[in-house]
Amino acid sequence: MPHSGHIGRILVEMTTTPARRRLSSSPFAVAPEPVILSWEMDELVCHDSYGMGRIINVEAAAVTVDFRPQKVRIASPYPKLGKL
Repeated sequence: MPHSGHIGRILVEMTTTPARRRLSSSPFAVAPEPVILSWEMDELVCHDSYGMGRIINVEAAAVTVDFRPQKVRIASPYPKLGKL
């Protein structure tokens, strides 16, 4: 069977997916909006693995926390880190 020049063009056109609108009657739950935490210097925090600590440096996408025998840099989305 001979190949047509249309095959490559059709595959490229099919790879784009239009945005879907969510219907209000949909039984599926809406994904929650991500919570963006803001940190301040000298704020007390608690980490699931390291315990309680104090923020000593705030960057755009990470914080450095002094957990008292060690200082740990934790990157966004700050897993296991919570405010006290």
